[in-house]
Amino acid sequence: MSKLKVEERIMSYLSLNETDTSPKDLNVVAMLHNFWEQKQTSQSSGSSSESDASGGDAAAQAESLMLYESAPSPGPPYVCYVTLPGGSCFGNYKVCDTQAEARRDAARVALMNSLVNELPCRRINPQFITQSLEQAATHSAVSIEDACDSSTSIGTYSLLLQSYTGRTMLEFQEMMTVFQLLHWNGTLKALRERRCSRQSVIAYYSQRGLDEYMCSSMALDWLGREQRSPGRLGEELQVAQRELVLARRQGIELRFFKEKIEILSLALSQAYVHHTSEASSHTFEHEQLPLQTLYGLKTEVRTTPSCSPSLSPHQNTKQTVCQTSNSPSLCSQQTYGPLLNWK
Repeated sequence: MSKLKVEERIMSYLSLNETDTSPKDLNVVAMLHNFWEQKQTSQSSGSSSESDASGGDAAAQAESLMLYESAPSPGPPYVCYVTLPGGSCFGNYKVCDTQAEARRDAARVALMNSLVNELPCRRINPQFITQSLEQAATHSAVSIEDACDSSTSIGTYSLLLQSYTGRTMLEFQEMMTVFQLLHWNGTLKALRERRCSRQSVIAYYSQRGLDEYMCSSMALDWLGREQRSPGRLGEELQVAQRELVLARRQGIELRFFKEKIEILSLALSQAYVHHTSEASSHTFEHEQLPLQTLYGLKTEVRTTPSCSPSLSPHQNTKQTVCQTSNSPSLCSQQTYGPLLNWK
């Protein structure tokens, strides 16, 4: 199918469910839901002989996995995020005066990215793999000839790309988000220091989605860093929040930035609970002392680590937000960096 015909189909799809001639009245929330409902129904029908039953399951799955989240705000401007089936996340691009407007704009950004992701030029093919490897080699100062050697970092990246041949760049980015978080958290560095092979680590994590256990484990690592260096957690959270704002204003996929904030927020809440419990215990002990002894004590509360985290801290978590372009790209350095940094 030519690119022109694909664009025509996209435009015709954008005209569906139009209730008025005014573009602002388009029900983009329903359009986004219908798009993914039809997509999952089609995928289910193609992979199962029981297409009638699976179609209903796909519709239910689309309904349950389309998640909208409004950022806490006492007033405008409002921010909303929508998470798609698979985990990709997008937020509103415009400055929105109401929560409903923010929700619609987040759905609009997600719908545009979902539709563009279906274009043939967004499919991973041999030409794109070659282009990505050349770009990765240039940015990371490694030899492109090493791409044929699976024992090298760029060779491993090449194998990952090849395993996603025929799939979309958004699907590949969803998988790479896991490695971006592992790199940011210091997990990949710790595994390298333990002499775990690159192939075994990638084989394990490429088949494993980002789950609650993994996020909780990262939060514990950051809790340990906060106990060793008080204030670090708050600083890292501020950096992550700024990154999310910049990325949202560029209309790009946000899951990596949003997951970092959730992990750090979870660690910060646990640090507060730990600090409060220690303070309560300290106060209770003082209440059992004679009055003159209590006045003679210094009641400074100090937080000490209860256990040492298993992972070593990373060096610098500040990321450079990638600019979007018209050519097929995976925001290359941010995406392949975790693998190519594995020396």
